[in-house]
Amino acid sequence: MPFEIRVDLPPSMVPLAWMEGRWEGVGVAALPGGEERQFGQEVVMAHDGLGHLTYRSQSWYLGEDGTPGDPLTSEQGVWRSGDDGSGGLQVELLLALPEGAVEIYVGKAAGTKIELASDLVARTSSSTGDTTAARRIYGQVEGDLLWAHDVATAGTPMRSVASARLTKV
Repeated sequence: MPFEIRVDLPPSMVPLAWMEGRWEGVGVAALPGGEERQFGQEVVMAHDGLGHLTYRSQSWYLGEDGTPGDPLTSEQGVWRSGDDGSGGLQVELLLALPEGAVEIYVGKAAGTKIELASDLVARTSSSTGDTTAARRIYGQVEGDLLWAHDVATAGTPMRSVASARLTKV
């Protein structure tokens, strides 16, 4: 699916322009113990006239018949891009998570593919999260938004925890 770059979009936002919009679809989450479970997801990324994209995601488990079930997670944040200090382009994703954590990702964009690695993971004293490092990859394939999320904790090495394919609606 072709996308248009809005004329009012700041130049620093051009590498992220393809992600703007509302996306919905289905993914797979790796549960503790090795089980996998399907989930539904809605993601909204919007340019608010400033030099970033706002980001909101909510997901829920799907029943065996595909009907929405219990909430899985939500997150919100900001996508930014700009000079990496050496003349290249850096992409940043700043996320706030409801389990009492914030994650800051830094990476690179190449066309409609973005690869990010955590630069900071911080938790409140009451946080239920245990992530120590993470990676995310986003890409456009056949007009859809595909993403994958890998996580490491104090007790486990980096491993895939979720991925999804979302269609623009």
